[in-house]
Order: sequence, then structure tokens, then C-alpha cells
Amino acid sequence: MNPIKLGSLGLQHVLAMYAGAIIVPLTVGGALKLTSEQLTYLVAIDLLMCGIATLLQVWRTGFFGIGLPVVLGCTFTAVGPMIAIGQRYGLSAVYGAIIASGIFVIFIAKYFSKLRVLFPPIVTGSVVTVIGLTLIPAAMNNMAGGQGAKDFGHIDNIALSFGVLLLIIVLYRFSTGFIRSIAILLGMIAGTIVAAWMGKVDMSAVQEASWLHLPHLFYFGMPTFNLTAVLTMILVAIVSLVESTGVYFALSDICKQPLTDKDLANGYRAEGLAILLGGLFQAFPYTTYSQNVGLVQLSGVKKRRVIYVVGTILVVLGLIPKVAALTTIIPAPVLGGAMVAMFGMVIAYGIKMLSQVEFASQENLFIIACSVGVGLGVTAVPNLFAELPSSIRILTDSGIVAGSLTAIVLNIIFHVWPAKKRSHSASPLQEQQVS
Repeated sequence: MNPIKLGSLGLQHVLAMYAGAIIVPLTVGGALKLTSEQLTYLVAIDLLMCGIATLLQVWRTGFFGIGLPVVLGCTFTAVGPMIAIGQRYGLSAVYGAIIASGIFVIFIAKYFSKLRVLFPPIVTGSVVTVIGLTLIPAAMNNMAGGQGAKDFGHIDNIALSFGVLLLIIVLYRFSTGFIRSIAILLGMIAGTIVAAWMGKVDMSAVQEASWLHLPHLFYFGMPTFNLTAVLTMILVAIVSLVESTGVYFALSDICKQPLTDKDLANGYRAEGLAILLGGLFQAFPYTTYSQNVGLVQLSGVKKRRVIYVVGTILVVLGLIPKVAALTTIIPAPVLGGAMVAMFGMVIAYGIKMLSQVEFASQENLFIIACSVGVGLGVTAVPNLFAELPSSIRILTDSGIVAGSLTAIVLNIIFHVWPAKKRSHSASPLQEQQVS
């Protein structure tokens, strides 16, 4: 494969995941009121870590790396939890939790296949749906101009945000292939151009940003380890592992490369290392991006060399703050319009995961009802358990943790425990005699 074709295929993968890669730091940074300088760093270090995480995964060794054409990016399931942890406990607790969850993933990688019985689609689908639903308010606030903005709810902001959303819908409806895969990115670019014409774009962050920088350990300060925050991020990491498993098997089928338990363990360890590095350099947790699987299938190019190019491009972009600063000038209404589509897709993906569930089962409906109800209830009324002892509130402070634990416990009660009980029950002949 000639270098020009190799480079163009790699760039195509970068463009397909770029919107997702930058919208997460912009959302989290905006919610936590970071300065333009801090936000530029966050976007830059995120792009850099996306590249490193991708290289770790595609490079197969005896300890880590799935060895498939996988592209990694920051996980959307971490957005809500990171914002909630940051607003309550500070950024130091966010990164302490990410570091702890990365170590946890590395530790359980070998054993996770045996634990997957605790995380069937009924559990992971419910958790992802709750996470997506909790993200939508952030999108709506941005559509109106951003929480606390002087022009919050102004007709210009509403028109701009819905214009971006409409363009994304049109691109999805009337385009195919690669253009469709970057519809959200194109929508944000077009929206920012229109916003600049409306006088809503401030270029000072780009002018002030340097051309080159190196990543810093603990840029936002030394991490702290809060039990609630750590538990929350571990649950996020587990959900990401389950999602990644699906991507691994999809690519395994496309590439005609069967996966062993050791391959899966190596893939999980690579993600754990990526999450750990994300915490140390204070970026994000990382997971496999399913949108790039579509590109592998669409292009028919399954070579790992292309993904090495993707990782290299992302690392180079992450070392150039001016590129990162360009993304920070996107106005809140433009982001809001794109967020509705992006975060709505998180909800849709959760529902898709639930589509694998047998809905004729009243037990399954009960698990979904209670886990989603508890998760949304705690999110909507965060002071519900304020009078409980702090040792119990560890499990109730976060709607995502509360909803996730509800789903896990109910799945054990209704599905795992009865199955184990049946396996130790009488033989079929004895059961027939009793009946």
C-alpha cells in the first residue's frame, strides 16, 4: 500500500472519530468551568491519549493489545459521572477515580470473561440508557447558550443550535458512506462558521495557544481517591469493557481472526493501561469506538498499518495546542445541537443493547423499570438520601451508581441465583417423579 493511500485511509478514521473525541472534553470542561487555557490543554491531551490508547490496542504483545484494527477514544459513558464527581468532589477526585478504575481493569482483565455473567445486556443496556438520559440536560443547556450565559435562551442561540441539528439530520438522511460518518463533525464546522458571521466566535484562545507542548503529569493537581467517585468510575469501566467486547467480536468476524481468551484479556489490559494513562496525564477513560468498525467494513481495508497511522496522527495533533484551541472556539449553541445527536445516540445504543433482552419476561421488564427509575430518580432528586449515614450514601450519591447496582443486584436475584440453584437441584428423573 503506497504512503498516500495509507495516509488518506488513516485520516479518514481520524475524521470519523474526531467529533466524539473533542465533544467529550468540551462538554466536561464547560460543565466544570475550566479556563480557555485549561480547556485547550484538555482537548490536546485527549487527542494525544486517544492516539497512545489506539497504538497500545493495535500493537499485540504477550501482555496487552488485541491486535485488531481498533480505534480508541474517550468514552461517552464517563461524561456524566466525571461532571458529577468534579462538581461535588473536585477535579482531583475525578482523576483519582480514573487511575483507580484503570488499575482495576488491568487487574481483572484475565478474569473478566468469568464475570460477564453479571453484566448481560439487561444490565449494561439499562446502565447505558441511564447515562445517556442524564447527559441530555447538558445538551439542552448548551442549546440555550450555556448555563449562566447572559443571553441564555435567546432566539439566536435556539436558531443556531437547531440549525446545526437540522444539518446533521439532513446529512444523515441524504448522504452515505464516509460523509454520513462525519455528519456531526461537518455540522459543528458549518455551525461555527455561521456563529462567526453572527459575532459569537472568539479567536483569542487560538491566538494565545502555542504551536507545541509536551504532556504534563498531574496537570490539574495531585489526584485524590474518594470511594464514591472510584466506585462510579469502576462501574463506567466495566460497562466500557462489555461494549468493547462486542466491538472486538465484530472486528474479529470482519477480519476473519478468531479471538481466544488470552486475546480478550490482552485487549482488556490495553484498555486498562489507556485508562490509567488518561488518569495520570489527566485526560479521560478510553474505550473502543464502534463508528470506526463501520469504516473498516465500508473500506474493506483491515490492515493494522492503517490504525498505526491513525494513532500517529492523533499523537501529532495532540502535541499542537493550536489545533486543540480551534475546537474550543465552538460556541455553546453549536455544541448543544451536536450534543443532542451524540448523546441521543448513547440512549439509542442503550436501547439497542436492551433489544437483545427477552421483553416477554416480566422479570426483565422489572429490572429495567427499577434500575432506570432509581438511576433517574437519584439524578433528578440528588438530596433524596441526604439524611442517610455517609457509609451508605457511597452507594446512593450518584444516579448512575444507584441505577447500576440496582440492575446488577436484580439480575443476580432473578437470573443468576435461580440458575445456580437449578444446577444443584435434583436430577431430571427425580424432578419427573416429584411432578
